[in-house]
Amino acid sequence: MEYKHFSHEHPLNLYRVQAGQQFRCHGCQMICNDSIYACWKCNFFIHEHCGNANRYVKHPSHSLHPLVLVPSPTYCSGSFLCNGCGAPGNAFSYCCPLCEVDLHVHCTYLPPNVNHKAHQHELIINFTMGEQAGNLDQYCKICTKQLSSKNWSYICSSGECDFRVHTYCATSEVKPGLYQDDEPDTQIPAASNPNTSTGACGNQPQQTGLTPEAARAELMQMQLQMQMTQELAQMMASFNLSHLAP
Repeated sequence: MEYKHFSHEHPLNLYRVQAGQQFRCHGCQMICNDSIYACWKCNFFIHEHCGNANRYVKHPSHSLHPLVLVPSPTYCSGSFLCNGCGAPGNAFSYCCPLCEVDLHVHCTYLPPNVNHKAHQHELIINFTMGEQAGNLDQYCKICTKQLSSKNWSYICSSGECDFRVHTYCATSEVKPGLYQDDEPDTQIPAASNPNTSTGACGNQPQQTGLTPEAARAELMQMQLQMQMTQELAQMMASFNLSHLAP
């Protein structure tokens, strides 16, 4: 069967990656090792979990607003810095344009808790260093590189161990569907037989939600409104200060 994803103009086929094959996901820019959605005409490939990612999520790291899935960054630079891992990205992201929060798809769906052979206790995800870190430098217990207080980490769940690691050092696992919102999405249905690159044509599922152009327009409008509000606040502050000056 063929499926339509909002980020690409052509129908996609579900395909099982064979041994020795290598494809890079256009959604997260990472290597695909399992099932992918493919457009062979354009050499466009996305992970199955990237293709099925919800258009909107309520994420515990940013409870103020829902995060919106966009196919490319809305910034003039054409890239973003992930608030989760701190690494740049230039493809799919979950973003809040009002607060300038941006997440890789795989960071958005990191599991809340993991186990790692480097530590005897379960590790839980932590979205902030917190006051306990103080001004002291923190270093990852796995790679020994410095941890940033601006990014997430995994910490010991027991509360008794000073064990803190980078998210990408702790796990490469993703948990699609962890966080959802009540807004409509364009989730791709699962196919029953992903073993061939050319599936039989069928009726495409009716999709709801925003088109890529509408999503970008909505995000740009929100960013413009936020910029105008900030400029108005600065003008009001300057006006008030000028009247207070002797």
